[in-house]
Amino acid sequence: MNEERLKIFVSAYACEPNLGSEIGVGWHWVLEMSKYFDLWVLTRKSNQSNIETWLIQNPLSHKINFIYYDLPQRLRFWKKGLRGVRTYYVLWQMLTNAIVKKTMEENQIEIFHLLTYGNALWPVSRFGQSKFFIWGPTGVGDYIPYEFSKHYGLKWQIIEFVRSLAMKTLPLNIGFRNRCKKAKLIFCKTEATRNSIPAKFRKKAILFTDVAVEPLDTTRYLQENNDPSEITKYLSVGRLDAWRGFDLLIEAFAKVIEKTKNVRLEIIGNGSDRERLRSLITRNHLENYVMLTGHVSKEEYYSKMAQCDVVVNPCLKEGGVTTAFDSMSFCKPLICIDTGGYTHYFSSDYAEIIPRTTRNEVINNLYKAIIKLWDIDVRTIKGKKALNAASLYTWEEKSKKIYTNIVNFYNNY
Repeated sequence: MNEERLKIFVSAYACEPNLGSEIGVGWHWVLEMSKYFDLWVLTRKSNQSNIETWLIQNPLSHKINFIYYDLPQRLRFWKKGLRGVRTYYVLWQMLTNAIVKKTMEENQIEIFHLLTYGNALWPVSRFGQSKFFIWGPTGVGDYIPYEFSKHYGLKWQIIEFVRSLAMKTLPLNIGFRNRCKKAKLIFCKTEATRNSIPAKFRKKAILFTDVAVEPLDTTRYLQENNDPSEITKYLSVGRLDAWRGFDLLIEAFAKVIEKTKNVRLEIIGNGSDRERLRSLITRNHLENYVMLTGHVSKEEYYSKMAQCDVVVNPCLKEGGVTTAFDSMSFCKPLICIDTGGYTHYFSSDYAEIIPRTTRNEVINNLYKAIIKLWDIDVRTIKGKKALNAASLYTWEEKSKKIYTNIVNFYNNY
């Protein structure tokens, strides 16, 4: 590697401090990359206030050049929260192409990195693709089989049908194939994504999840919540979307209650699948055992992580990754369904990893894992091993791998 720091233009639509999910991922990647590269980062203007406040409070050794842009009001009056996000994003990519070109040319930047959103079906700056184009971590190829989705409400059945259709027609998607051709390095969230890349371009694609273990000081939370209890507490976190598998977890918990009443399940998050889940809880007479908490603050979330005994991530495809890695920091064993992505970082030493087979088998294996970790000795041993493993998957460690991959691919270009 030359001593001179490489210049990289990063398109990070979702990038903001102190948040989880994709927007937090964008922020962490930018911070880690800034240790090794000179960055120009394009993100939404709505992120500006939080970013600038954070930077004042946490001065960096190397300046990050942020560029902010939002669509004119007349083109965004209809957007609210996540509603209309895809249309907004497509327009944002189109209208920022001139900003990308101007900034890269004025600053002699040869590397363009599309960081967020991590959806391989969504567009990328035309000018950015013409340079040394780094793509991702991105995802495609993951959808929910009909055996699972037929239990969803109509809205989510339609969504999954459209997703499955998109995957079946992926070889015909000209935009996707062009991005695969033009990219010089593709970070793939899952094996399914990597396998979806046309074979002749696959040598440029590497499996690389987008999340790592945050440097959390969990001492205070754990000290506040160290009272022994006869009740074993299971915690699951995420948007209440059908594909996140909370229905499977609730059905598994109904089987658990037949064996012991000294268990509780708390599900944190809001979403459009809430009423279906509530009905499922009522139908299985679990009102006293399963709680839908709704949205909580980050402080409350950390407190609840400390209070629980086991963390469960029942997502049927890549999702809930931040919570899964947080379980390590909080010394908690994890139960999860193998997604072919982040689950590569977890082993049977500190997690129960369930293969995504048939719906009934998944429910039964969730039940078995919950009962297994009901044993305090088993979950204590696994929790300690989880904490020990956390040091291997920190952002500090991940940043070194990001750096190595980018430099190696660029130098061999």
